[in-house]
Amino acid sequence: MSKSSTASNPGVASAERLRLDKWLWAARFYKTRSLAAQEVEKGRVLINDQLAKPAREVRPGDIVRIRRQDQVMQVRVRGISAVRGPAPVAAQLYEETPESRAAREHAAEMRRLAPEPAQTISDGRPTKRDRRQLASLREK
Repeated sequence: MSKSSTASNPGVASAERLRLDKWLWAARFYKTRSLAAQEVEKGRVLINDQLAKPAREVRPGDIVRIRRQDQVMQVRVRGISAVRGPAPVAAQLYEETPESRAAREHAAEMRRLAPEPAQTISDGRPTKRDRRQLASLREK
């Protein structure tokens, strides 16, 4: 393409492909491009179930698997953009797979149903309420 055509539309890649770290940054999975590159180097981002490097090019239709903290997100690349736009525009660059969405919702439900860690603590000084209950039991 000529310089004038790319200068008029800088956000769209000319050949519908873009570096993985740039795409992850533009799609708002990571706050900075260098952070996206670090996560790719650590092996936390896979393209089509293969390890990738930050310079690997993504194309529409590729499946990108992103592991962050304790959750894995699998998305299909729908669009390519070299610029970081607002969140609604960035969300149009990918589509989460139904399996990934179901697994994420199941994990969220399991976290919601998990017992509160503080409820399992039984040692320590009794609260005022506990002391009142003990006193009422002793009086009976």
